[in-house]
Amino acid sequence: MKKLVKHSLAAGALLALALGAAAQAADAAPRVVKLKGNDAMQYDVKTINAKPGEKLKVTLTTTSAMAKEMMAHNFVLLAKDAPVDQFVMEAMMARDKGYVPDSGKKWILAATGLAGNGETVEVTFDAPKEAGEYLYICTFPGHYAAGMKGKLIVK
Repeated sequence: MKKLVKHSLAAGALLALALGAAAQAADAAPRVVKLKGNDAMQYDVKTINAKPGEKLKVTLTTTSAMAKEMMAHNFVLLAKDAPVDQFVMEAMMARDKGYVPDSGKKWILAATGLAGNGETVEVTFDAPKEAGEYLYICTFPGHYAAGMKGKLIVK
C-alpha cells in the first residue's frame, strides 16, 4: 500500500509540474494584434495598447486593387527617439531592402516585410519596457506622408 501511495504522490507531482509548464507556455503566447492596410494608405488600427514587456504578434494583411510593386504595406515600429523624417527619407531609397534601410535599423524595434494584395505578414516582439508612445509606420514610399501610421502606447 505504501508503494501505491508513493507512486500516486509521484504521479500527482509530475502532473502538477506538467500543468504548471503548460500554464506558463500559455502565458508566454503573444497577444495577436491584426492590422489591415488598404489602397487609401491607412492602417485600420491607429492605436495599440500594451503593457511594458508584453509579447505581441502583429499581423498585417493588405487589400489592394494594385500590383504589389505599386501598393504594398509593412509595419515598422520605431524607437521613441527615432528621427522619423530622416528614417522615412532613407527608407524611400531602400527599395531593394523592402523600404527598410540598413542605416535605420538602430531605430527599429520590430518590422515586417511587405505585403501585397491578399498577403499577410507578421512580426512577434516584446513591447518596450519603458512606458510611452512609440510610432509605427508603413515605409512604402509616400505612405507615411499620407498618414499610414499609428501609436503603440505602453503603460
